[in-house]
Amino acid sequence: QVQLVESGGGLVQAGGLLRLSCAASGSIFSINSMGWYRQGPGNQRDLVASITSGGSTSYADSVKGRFTISRDNAKNTVYLQMTSLKPEDTAVYYCNAHTNLRHYWGQGTQVTVSS
Repeated sequence: QVQLVESGGGLVQAGGLLRLSCAASGSIFSINSMGWYRQGPGNQRDLVASITSGGSTSYADSVKGRFTISRDNAKNTVYLQMTSLKPEDTAVYYCNAHTNLRHYWGQGTQVTVSS
């Protein structure tokens, strides 16, 4: 089992920045990759960024150049640094951990970007 706890969401003006954190605990050794997804009102949950255990990263086209995913292995924590935020970035952001058997999800953190 893997437990994920997110923090760092909030309300920010367009053009601002936020950093989300996701602390993982439990069977950390089983995690192949971690990522951030988001779900806006009436939308499906979409991948925003991911990072593998080897450090390879990938991003949705909509956030490339604005968001950066990183990890601190000593703290078992993954971060999502978000800059140049836009109103369309407004969503609940979920941390995800992928193992060979299943995906694990955090509880979600709300990010609201005002225009």
